[in-house]
Amino acid sequence: MTSRERFLKVLNFERVSDRLPMVEWAAWWDKTIERWNKEGFPAGLSLEESQRYFNLDPMLLISGSAISPELPRPDGHGAPIIKNEEDYEEIKRYLYTDSIIDNLKTAALELKEKHDRGEIIVRLWLDGYFWFPRILFGIEGHFYAFYDHPGLMHRMNSDLTEFNIRVVEELFPILVPDMVGFAEDMSYNHGPMLSYKMFNEFLTPYYQRIVPHIKKFKVKVLIDSDGDITSMIPWMNEAGIEGVYPLERQAGVDILSIRRKYPDFLMMGGYDKMVMSKGEKEMRAEFDRILPVMRSGGYIPSVDHQTPPEVSLDNYKIYIKLFREYAEKAAE
Repeated sequence: MTSRERFLKVLNFERVSDRLPMVEWAAWWDKTIERWNKEGFPAGLSLEESQRYFNLDPMLLISGSAISPELPRPDGHGAPIIKNEEDYEEIKRYLYTDSIIDNLKTAALELKEKHDRGEIIVRLWLDGYFWFPRILFGIEGHFYAFYDHPGLMHRMNSDLTEFNIRVVEELFPILVPDMVGFAEDMSYNHGPMLSYKMFNEFLTPYYQRIVPHIKKFKVKVLIDSDGDITSMIPWMNEAGIEGVYPLERQAGVDILSIRRKYPDFLMMGGYDKMVMSKGEKEMRAEFDRILPVMRSGGYIPSVDHQTPPEVSLDNYKIYIKLFREYAEKAAE
């Protein structure tokens, strides 16, 4: 089977004949790569080459972010770019641009042959409706904006929806991605950063507009959100979202419990990255923990975010060895 065939079969709860897909959706921290280079990992490899070095199924990203790289950066991480509607008008020339769409289509054409042959898995990144206003308002300003600028919040998310629809309509005739992931990051280790009421008012209507355009192509729609998203799963279902990643164990996410309660919900990630620096015994125990979910279908096993620099190259190779063993065991 090809990498792409395995990935799509598992997302559709179908059996695979040899093994589950082996992916690293977020790959590795730059500091992790710096460490591994000192331990024998070849320098200068591309993302695809790095994944093939470890015999992973290559998973590559096409970014459909609505924000042009030309948008002036904020003063610091989480700082505001805008404070009001006038500011939004001022920066709109950097948002939803034709050049973003053109670059997106160019990237798709570069990957198309490998994707058609099943050699690579492609996920599409789209800005989500919590993520996007937060980038523009900044972290603190975004929370106030739900109350101080609700009209602007709706306007921004409506504009974003129109752009996301355009991405789908112009990209998918060239290359249909294997999944769509909406960037959100709307939870932390104690749960959601917004209430159901706010989610239902400011996010759900826009997901319900964009998701049908994606589903016309039979593509699965997931949300990328760190933290504990467990209590938000019914909210996501109402909005048309079919799954979530990265399912951070350190935040208390229990993928076995999620599978029991939501048997049709898609998941990707879930493997506790914090055990990877400890040794084979601990890594094997973690694979034993998640094996029932691996066997259940609808779950793409992967590290529950980027592999941290505490993990040596030797330990990562042990992880890969075990990953293959359990990916084969789950397909038996």
